[in-house]
Amino acid sequence: MFSKIQSLCNLGRSPETLNLFSNQTSSHTSLYLKILQLCIDKKAQNQCHLIHAHLITNGFGSDLHLNTKLIIFYMKMGDVIAARKVFDGMPDRSVVSWTAMVSGYSQNGCFEKALMLFSDMRHCGVKANQFTYGSTLRACTSTRYLDMGMQVQGCIQKGRFVDNLFVKSALVDFHSKCGKMEDASYLFETIKERDLVSWNSMISGYAVQGFADDSFCIFRSMLRGGLVPDCYTLGSILRASAEGGSAVIVVGQIHGIVAQLGYGSYDIVTGLLINAYSKNGSLRSAKDLHQGMLKKDVFSSTALITGYAREGIYGVDALNLFKEMNRTSIGMDDVILCSMLNVSANLASLSLGTQIHAFAVKFQLSYDVAMGNALIDMYSKSGEIEDAKRAFDEMEEKNVISWTTLISGYAKHGYGHKAVSLYKKMESEGFEPNDVTFLSLLFACSHTGLTDEGCDCLNEMVNKYNIKPRAEHYSCMVDLFARQGLLEEAYSLLCRIDIKRNASLWGAILGASSVYGYTSLGEEAAGNLFSMQPENSVNYVVLAGIYSAAGLWDDAWKIRKLMKDRKAKKNAGYSLFLATKRSMIPLMEAS
Repeated sequence: MFSKIQSLCNLGRSPETLNLFSNQTSSHTSLYLKILQLCIDKKAQNQCHLIHAHLITNGFGSDLHLNTKLIIFYMKMGDVIAARKVFDGMPDRSVVSWTAMVSGYSQNGCFEKALMLFSDMRHCGVKANQFTYGSTLRACTSTRYLDMGMQVQGCIQKGRFVDNLFVKSALVDFHSKCGKMEDASYLFETIKERDLVSWNSMISGYAVQGFADDSFCIFRSMLRGGLVPDCYTLGSILRASAEGGSAVIVVGQIHGIVAQLGYGSYDIVTGLLINAYSKNGSLRSAKDLHQGMLKKDVFSSTALITGYAREGIYGVDALNLFKEMNRTSIGMDDVILCSMLNVSANLASLSLGTQIHAFAVKFQLSYDVAMGNALIDMYSKSGEIEDAKRAFDEMEEKNVISWTTLISGYAKHGYGHKAVSLYKKMESEGFEPNDVTFLSLLFACSHTGLTDEGCDCLNEMVNKYNIKPRAEHYSCMVDLFARQGLLEEAYSLLCRIDIKRNASLWGAILGASSVYGYTSLGEEAAGNLFSMQPENSVNYVVLAGIYSAAGLWDDAWKIRKLMKDRKAKKNAGYSLFLATKRSMIPLMEAS
């Protein structure tokens, strides 16, 4: 019977093996080990529980090797409590037993317990092996526990695994994921024979930390070294190409490598390709890839919808994809809903935005800061500033973007005093404004005639918060003075600023000169604009209008002729409106 069970076990025929084994009243350690390994391979949880009881009944409950195998099994099944119970009941433990527990905790996401057990192991005088160090470093990496990781590295340097490839690769991964790329690079250079894992750690590290060029450099070196990238390598380099703003041609080259190596059917790789294409502006390629997927998932759909929202001109495509996701029950997450709120804001479609808001409430997704900010932006851009204020007030947690978005909403709706008042409240609650906050404030002041408040905001921006104004800030100030007829103050500010004067600055001067009849100042502003934007017809038309208002008909005719010679055609004006009788766009089909 023993030999028959052993033969079936060697053949991997688990049902017959386990049935015969359950009828045995006694057995041998070697057979138990083989049976347990078979349970691990087949993930036979119920059978393993029976075998556990069987070996205790037959007096093998204290066997070191069997208990270690049981720990491995329970950890593989995710039952960390049962594994710990076996571990605590062991009269003797080997380094393999300790490592099985540390590795199991790490693989099941119990990183703090893994680190505590590693410390207990050290206190018990047990010397770690390369797998113990690898699992412990994985726990340090996942928790970004830099101090503990450095202590583990100190232990490694004092022992015999200092040059072990597995351990060094784990150290490279640890330092790169914790943002210590210089240390990771130093360790990487000390590896004599690098394997794919060590290369992947460096490529991924640079990609995660935002160093796309370095990530590509390491990738090219790996290819020159004759190594073939795997799915993980391609995923990391695609993340680098997405976040680093690489050209579409680079993404296309990576796509070619993906197809050549046969990873085109991997959903995660396809999703990353869609993300890379969309972030580099090639939404057609992203859409083609998405439509070619046999089974679309949340990640790939989110990447495409986010791309549509980012470009701002693909509202219909985003809407159709969102409806398809609902119809096929792909799933929903906060990122998709935030992106759809962005689409609604760009379309200024209140009906669509309110439906997305209802989705967020219905599916009880986490109403986090990003969702709140997106709601404020959507309602303010859709003309419902009071609903934007209500969304702001309902947020349990706010950040500087929350305050800035509502300030911007007030500015665009002409509520300058409310924008300034909200800014004061923001300061009183301990939030520090950024350059975008001040840009929104200055815009609000310029469009509501709050000259003194605008000057105060610029003064606080520079002297209180040490934020250097950009051309956009000065443009708002010039516009603020110009709208009040203070052309001399506007021109004086324009002459004092230490930044390059752009079209926006001169445009504000030209517009005010037209309103208040400042011919000489209008000529100077227009002359600069003609050099910067020779094909922009608006500048010619405005200057011609200034001349006409002053009775300088010959000069006006010359400007019109110059406009014609430069082929600067005036674009026809147009307006957009929503049909009031049009029914609401249904996002879900009626059941």
